[in-house]
Amino acid sequence: MNAAHPRDVLLGAQASAWALPVCDHYSGVEARMHKSLQLQSELTAEFGTCVFDVTLDCEDGAPVGGETEHAALVTELILGAAADARVAVRVHPVDHPSFDADVSEIAGRAGHRLRHLMVPKVESLADVLRAIKAVDAAGASALPLHVLIESPAAVHRAFDIAAHPRVQSLSFGLMDFVSAHGGAIPADAMGVAGQFSHPLVQRAKLAIASACHAHGKVPSHNVVTEFRNTDALQIAARRAARELGYTRMWSIHPDQIRPILAAFAPSDGEVQQAAAVLGCAVAADWAPVSVEGRLHDRASYRFYWQVLVRAHQTGHALPDTVAHWFQSLTAEPALH
Repeated sequence: MNAAHPRDVLLGAQASAWALPVCDHYSGVEARMHKSLQLQSELTAEFGTCVFDVTLDCEDGAPVGGETEHAALVTELILGAAADARVAVRVHPVDHPSFDADVSEIAGRAGHRLRHLMVPKVESLADVLRAIKAVDAAGASALPLHVLIESPAAVHRAFDIAAHPRVQSLSFGLMDFVSAHGGAIPADAMGVAGQFSHPLVQRAKLAIASACHAHGKVPSHNVVTEFRNTDALQIAARRAARELGYTRMWSIHPDQIRPILAAFAPSDGEVQQAAAVLGCAVAADWAPVSVEGRLHDRASYRFYWQVLVRAHQTGHALPDTVAHWFQSLTAEPALH
């Protein structure tokens, strides 16, 4: 029997769709940034894997006139975080006067501790190249970029942006996208219900998800501003995951993290089915098999392997028959 690891056998499996925790939690106020890092440590201990990133925010978090001091604060928080913390930072846009200073301070001093750098309001590939030049000049040439797509023009260029090898993820900026239409999209399209029904918003979300999947990158869904409405948040997260192909979502309040994890996690039945199919595959040395009257081969094996990876990424308990495959994996498992 072939005991090889699925990631080595199932060549061609999508390598990055689930390569990041499914939740990206944003925080820009000092006390909340400390609490976010502490909560990440607590949930990592609870679930046995890191289930959300903490992104420290300079764009909206820094007070006007206090950008330099805020960047220094963020840098110290990054350097003081636990060694296994997954921490990132959102800097100012590339055309903002503080962009270069943000990157020089944060990536220059703490780039080795960062998981990624989020660049907001990216309009084109030229903005990506501008960001890369600044990051490399700061000595962080291995640092991946996440970019925020917030305008109709940026959506139009999403495939070119996602194609760049330094770009790891694209996020959708819903509110800026709606505002960029000069009143042509109504305000309710920024709410939980409207953002899933307005055709232009839906089209933008699908374009970003498609661009990411075409180039093996991670599509990250926008925030839900009704942060106290847990039911609405979970509906939005589930629709993003099940209908629009998103594999990650933003959180702006600690209460949003667990509902996002639950929405993006596979069900118990899906996990059991994936384990059963892959168990039969291993027994057949990865040759085609019949399971409950259905034919399975490496195409479906790849799918069910990805279900198990998603379960691992969301802290879902795994059957003993497959849990050993994840004992040596970090929070960013290779699927190929």
